[in-house]
Order: sequence, then C-alpha cells, then structure tokens
Amino acid sequence: MENLLAILRERGFIEQTTHTEELQDLFNSGQVTCYIGFDPTAPSLHIGSLVPIMSLAYMQRHGHRPIALVGSGTGLVGDPSGKTEMRQLLTLEKLEENAQGIKKQLSRFLDFSDQKALMLNNADWLTKLEYIPFLRDIGRHFSVNRMIKAESYKLRLESDEGLSFIEFNYMLLQAYDFLELFDNYGCRLQMGGSDQWGNIVAGIELIRRVKQASAYGITFPLIGTSSGEKMGKTAKGAVWLDPDLTTPYEYYQYWINTDDRDVERFLALFTFLPMSEITKIAELQGADLNSAKTVLAYETTALAHGEKSAEEAYLKSISNFGVREVPRQVLASSTIHQSGSLQIVSPRPGDNQSAIDIEEPDSYINKSELKLGIPAFKLFHSVGLTASSSDARRLIEQGGAYLNARRIRSFDQLITDQDLDAENMIVLRSGKKRFYKIKVK
Repeated sequence: MENLLAILRERGFIEQTTHTEELQDLFNSGQVTCYIGFDPTAPSLHIGSLVPIMSLAYMQRHGHRPIALVGSGTGLVGDPSGKTEMRQLLTLEKLEENAQGIKKQLSRFLDFSDQKALMLNNADWLTKLEYIPFLRDIGRHFSVNRMIKAESYKLRLESDEGLSFIEFNYMLLQAYDFLELFDNYGCRLQMGGSDQWGNIVAGIELIRRVKQASAYGITFPLIGTSSGEKMGKTAKGAVWLDPDLTTPYEYYQYWINTDDRDVERFLALFTFLPMSEITKIAELQGADLNSAKTVLAYETTALAHGEKSAEEAYLKSISNFGVREVPRQVLASSTIHQSGSLQIVSPRPGDNQSAIDIEEPDSYINKSELKLGIPAFKLFHSVGLTASSSDARRLIEQGGAYLNARRIRSFDQLITDQDLDAENMIVLRSGKKRFYKIKVK
C-alpha cells in the first residue's frame, strides 16, 4: 500500500498525530480500520465537514476500512467542544431522522457495499448503558483534574454559562465509543477536528487501561479561507451538502468564487486530483487560474451531488457569466475534460446547447408583492447578495449593483413588476461575478 500518512500530510489533512512512529507501523502492517464521529444535530452536514469526509474517502481508496459513526447517542448529551453555550438538546427521534440524511450524503463519498465502509450509530450502545455499572467500569479510569484541563472543557468553564454536568460526561461517552469500536470492529484509529484532541486521547487511554492495547489518533486543522472567513459561511448562511438546503448551483458558485490564494490548498483537500498537477497551480495567473477554479467547482460539486448536477451547474454558470473554457493542460486528470456536453465554445442567446434548463431561477416571488415595489437595497440583502442592508447601500452607492444589466443609481430605487423581462424574470448582479435570478410565480 502507498504511504497514506505521507499522502494525508502532503494534502494538508494532518495537524497532530499520537505515537507517530507506531502509527506509521500500523499502516505498514496492513488494512487499518478507523473512525470519525459525525454530529446529527442538523438535518444535513455542511462543507465544514468535508475534511473529515474526504479523509475517510482517502482511507477507503487506499485499501483501509472507514467507519462513519453517527452520534445520535452523544447527541442526546451535546458536545461542549468549541462552544461557549450549551447546545440545544434534541429528541432521539429527531436525531435518528437527521442521521438518515447524513448517511445519504456520506454515500456520495464512501462505498458502503460489502462492508467496505461501515455506517454505525452510537445510540445502539450508549442508550443501553446502565449508570452505576458505567461509572464503576468506565468512569473510574478518568481523572477530573485532567478532564477540566482539556481545551473542549476550558472554554465552557470560562464562559458565563459554565459547563453543565450532562456535557461533562461527553468525554467519557466518546471514549467509550472508541472502546466499543475497538472491541467489536478492530478499530484502532480515531480521527477528528483539532477541537477533538482531548476526547480522542481519552479514548486511547481508556483502551490502554481496559484492554492493555494500543490505539491511535489523528486530528485535522481548522480550515478557514485566506481572507479570514470561516469555511463554508456565506451571506445566506452555511453551505450544506443537502441539495434541498443548498442547491448544486449555489454549491458550485461557492467554490468558483474561491480566493486565488486558496485554490491550490482546496484542490488538495477537497478533490482526488493528483498532487503532481495541483502543485502547478502556484504558477498560474489570470484566465488559467480561473480555469483551475472552474475545475475545483466542478470536481467538488460532482463529488457531493453527482456528475450530472456538476454539468448543470457549469452550464448555468456559463449562462450567467459567459464561457470559462478549461485548457486541457490545466489539471488534466479532471473529469471536466472527459465530458462532451461541456465542450461549449461560444454560447449565444437562444442556442440550444443542452437539454439542461440553465435558465432556472434562484427563487420565486409573488407578482402582488412585486407590484408594491421593493427598495433595491432591501432586495439585494434579502436574496443574500450582501451580508446586510448597510452593505447593500454601500454596494449601490459605489456603482456595483445592477438590475437586468443596468446599474442601479439609488439605494432606495423601487424594483417593481415593471422591471420584469420577457420571461417574467429579474436578474440582480453584485459586482462582476455574483448573479441572482428572481421569477414571478
């Protein structure tokens, strides 16, 4: 097998490892079973979860067995990591409902057939635990003095709300998960975000004490953008993997608007393209760098939503922004070069380039609402083209806001049904790149 640890390091996945030399020996010894926990407190994962998802996918592609552990059991308690306030507690029924959506999303990245990957739910064993036996058999191995020094607890202990007793038990439960997976599935590696370091180490220590055996951990860095923004945050909120919450086109647009400084790094983390091609991105400028962004958007959308959705998003992007041809020498391994339907040279109005409806609006509006008139700055903010109403005012005053290709002159200009085009549509544009289409119902 290839040296997977070296591959993960080169692509930017690894921040910390436990027992580095022994971990390398583990990978050298044959197939490794590893796991990552996923929080089911929302009906969908978002792109902040892509680093752990892609790491599991790399494990599988290199002959190892990944376990995606949905935390419906721990979700009943709530993970205090990275939070200054207690999480809202959900019912088991709601957590199970969310877990079904998460499995569907993970199936895009992992092959669960023939137990090549496993999807498990810790509610299956955590909800059956008896309190006194758990305290005697598991709780006795934990030092409160050491627990309160963990980063996941320190932030909460220093907050105004403090740390609830129910959350204080979270580390024990996650450690017990690792022990359960070690016992029943031979899992010896847990991976997770950097905020999970204390919980991972607790599980390793529990396995050592209870089973006198070795287990290992890997943590990932917190991924942000070069502009200092949190990964996956937009003016409209989180970028979800569920197409009903974030459409494939919106998903595509998130990636195509990647900061120039992040393109190489994101290609390494969020695609399977070879590093020999990705490292050449540093040499690209102008149109060629934009082509690399097109490949990034296409590959990430194809992974999350399928090839057909990636093609639709690409064609709709062409409809809005014009042609962005991708020269074959740019990331030559990308499937964008193999798709015949994407070989478009010069789209013109009325061309029937594809059976795909590239004129689908981003949202609908009632004509009665539009007849009353909506101030331009309010409409730009409400559709997510700006982060706030004041940002919308500034955009309009600086000449960067357009209505049907005409510059908007006044922030309070009323947009009405008189502005509809022949197809009962209004096209808003922010700057050169961001469009939003509204159609009357």
